[in-house]
Amino acid sequence: MNPKVDFYFLKTQQWREALEHLRALALECGLTEVLKWGVPCYTYNGRNILLLHVFKEYCAVLFFKGALLRSAPDLLVQQTANTQAARQLRFTTVGEVVARKAVVKACIREALEVEQKGCKWCSRRPKHLRRRRNGSTSWPKLPR
Repeated sequence: MNPKVDFYFLKTQQWREALEHLRALALECGLTEVLKWGVPCYTYNGRNILLLHVFKEYCAVLFFKGALLRSAPDLLVQQTANTQAARQLRFTTVGEVVARKAVVKACIREALEVEQKGCKWCSRRPKHLRRRRNGSTSWPKLPR
């Protein structure tokens, strides 16, 4: 446990117990706890594996390369249409966290394996539709 991260768990009454369970699971899997972007981030060899964060309606484990995970495809949620590789496991009660303990551990282990193998996420967008630096999707016309 990292004392710099403790404040995050103390500031939320509603999700404190659920977060403590999730924190314990991440640490049991051998991840290193650091504070990034004001939330608990769990890393392996300096590489981001997952975040714990809270919202009004739920708390969540966000896997940075969640789109590559096969452990629980029906439970992993893409936050928005613009989210690329990250996926969330969402929980609305402490009971859900406890009930899905095995699933959470399996996802963490698989995320670790994905990172150890060096797997990369490739955008689903075809190269010709990706935005250019100036924001345009069209390419300059070639002179005739």
